[in-house]
This record gives sequence, structure tokens and C-alpha cells, in this order.
Amino acid sequence: MKILITGNMGYVGPVVLRHLSAVIPEGHLIGYDSGFFAHCLTTRDCLPEIRLQKQVFGDIRDLSPELLASVDAVVHLAAVSNDPMGDRFHAPTDEINFRASIQLAERSRDAGVRSFVFASSCSIYGFAEGGPRKETDPLNPLTAYARSKIAAERALAQIDTGDMVVTCLRFATACGMSDRLRLDLVLNDFVACALAHGTISVLSDGSPWRPLINVRDMARAIEWAISRTASSGGRYLAVNAGSTDWNYQVRDLAAAVAAEIPGTTITTNREAPPDKRSYRVDFSLFRSLAPDHQPSMTLQETVRMIRDGLKEIDFADRNFRNSERIRLHVVNEHIASGRLSSSLRWINTSKPAR
Repeated sequence: MKILITGNMGYVGPVVLRHLSAVIPEGHLIGYDSGFFAHCLTTRDCLPEIRLQKQVFGDIRDLSPELLASVDAVVHLAAVSNDPMGDRFHAPTDEINFRASIQLAERSRDAGVRSFVFASSCSIYGFAEGGPRKETDPLNPLTAYARSKIAAERALAQIDTGDMVVTCLRFATACGMSDRLRLDLVLNDFVACALAHGTISVLSDGSPWRPLINVRDMARAIEWAISRTASSGGRYLAVNAGSTDWNYQVRDLAAAVAAEIPGTTITTNREAPPDKRSYRVDFSLFRSLAPDHQPSMTLQETVRMIRDGLKEIDFADRNFRNSERIRLHVVNEHIASGRLSSSLRWINTSKPAR
């Protein structure tokens, strides 16, 4: 099986590479990435890209149709990846997360790709009072990132995808250790705070709800989506990917981290205005469609893996929120150094040799 993975050099990509190379050892894996975060390694191991048969560097907006020749499945992870980035770069977020995604899907269909997997997000539910959100419930995207994801989903549902099976995995908030760990995600941030400061500062009163999923379980969901047929969910499917057991209030996440890192104190801001990013998610459809690919990691295991992974690289950065572990900081550094434009395209600054 020949699989193209876009955005493979981000946070989730290395874990997906590790998983797919293990469960599909005969697979031919191709990576396609802009390389913005290639240097942001959090491992003493070898480069995760050694598991690929081929690595291609490029902008997702410019992916050549020739690269899709003989490809069986596309795993589309490439995106402007979070709310702060989307807020700063509105136009590129729309271009990359939405328009380039549809272009890629259409080119994949034309190339005869059998399976197209789009990494969507539960953030499209936004502020959602009441019970856990199902796929049929109203959406309330609050950010440019969330709006770009739902725009792509809706377009994928409407365009002619021929015989290609399209799966939009509405992932819960990612967490867990990776070869390129992000510390701008709630659980990962809490573990880093506990290790670097001995204190977790919860900016809200701790009551907001978050659905989470370990990156290892994201990889398992992607494995299922690659092999899914139209008889299981339809030719187009948008499904919440995660576990009902992983709906947590923020204060519960902080408490779980403190339990695994003794001596950690927790502070909350009881005077903070209500956090609108509060929602629970119903994952029953995913459970019924993918019973053999359900999340298997626990919250406690996940915290320990992040803790141990950070200790392995001697993490002790008290200023980590201004480091390359924060995606927006990396992009801002690229722009400030003249390497990257505000449209998030590399600038060719090379000079001819004398």
C-alpha cells in the first residue's frame, strides 16, 4: 500500500509514521511537508523520517499531482495548526486548511486514490452547553482554525469524489509524547509547567470541558480510516474521533498531572470570565464503526509518557512558552529572520556562489 502523509513533520506526523510503519510493514510511505518545524525535535532517537520511503518538501498549496501517482491513501495532516496561529494568519489559514485541502482531495480523486483521510477537529463545536455533542448537532466554530476545518468538511461532502472514500476525523484535543512535541496544548503545557516551575496555573476557574486524545490513539484512528470501506459509514463520513471517557474538565487534567509529578501545586483563577471553549463530545458513532481501533491509552499513562519524554531530553526550560516548543513562536521567528513571508511561504534568500 502506498500512502502519502501531508504535514508529516509536525506534532502528530511522527507518531503516525511510527504506527503505520509497524502495522503496515509492506507499506510505501511518502511524506510531504513545508519543513517549518523540522528542527523542533524532542527526542534523542533517530529522525522519525527514516521510516519513510520518500520525503518531499513543499507547500501544500503547491503539491504536484504527479506525487499522487499510484497512491492508495492520503492522510492529510498539513494545516495551520491551532487557534493562535489562525488568529494571526487568517488568510493563510483559509488557503491552507480549506482551499488547499479541497484541491488535494480533487487531485487525489483524479489520480485514483482509494482513501482520503482529513484531520478535522472537535473544536468546530465551540461553546456547547448541555450534553456531549454528536455529529448531527449544531456547530459553533469560534476561531479561524475551527471555521477552516468545517469549511473543508462541508466542501468535501459536496464535491464529486468519485469512488474515493473520504473520512473526516474530528479529533479531540491532541496530547501525548511525540518526536516533535508541542507544548501549546493543554495537557502537554500542564506537564511542562509542573516540571519547569513546580506549579500549574489554570487561567480559568478550571470548570471548562475538553475532550482529549493521545496522539498514539490518533494514529490508530487514522489506520482505521485508511482501511475503511464505503459499506462502513458511507463514501463520505465525518466522525468524532476519541473516547467518551476522555471528556475532562480542565481542573481534572491539572490534578492528574500533579498526581504523577509530586510536589506540584495548582492555582486557578476564580475571577476569570467564562471560557467559551468548553464542550463535551459524544464518540459513540466512532465506537460503533471502529470497535477494534478505539483509544487504548489512559490519562495517567499519557501524563507519565510526556513527563518521561521531557526528562529524557533534560527539559527544564522555565521560559518554554517562548521556545520552539510553541508553534506560533517558531513561525514568528521564521518571519522575523526573513525566512518566511506573512503568507506562510518560504522566502528564497540564497545568494549565488562567488
